[in-house]
Amino acid sequence: QVQVVESGGGLVQAGGSLRLSCVASGRTYVMGWFRQVPGKEREFVAAATWSGSRSYYADILEGRFTISRDNAKNTVWLQMNSLKPEDTAVYYCAARFTYIEGSRAKTASEYNYWGQGTQVTVSS
Repeated sequence: QVQVVESGGGLVQAGGSLRLSCVASGRTYVMGWFRQVPGKEREFVAAATWSGSRSYYADILEGRFTISRDNAKNTVWLQMNSLKPEDTAVYYCAARFTYIEGSRAKTASEYNYWGQGTQVTVSS
């Protein structure tokens, strides 16, 4: 059974940093990060394809987050810097095993497998 497991969330003061990690149990084509606040739709954060040079970010991040991946380990990281209270959410890792055009990685419905989520809380 395919597993996607994320970790690294926690409580941090505004302006601080966190690094989230996600491991998939198979060779993925694209892995991405989404976040969700209760009562709102899941929101795209970042994604990376098999090629490390192909990455995508939500415009609202203002360059504060960086995604990276290790294909051999089926692992992706999300480095989050200069965190703001509005970044508070449950962060979900997602994976897809077949090809899609890169920009489609921003859409949650394109992913087949999801982790359980890790809570990120940013205090003011």
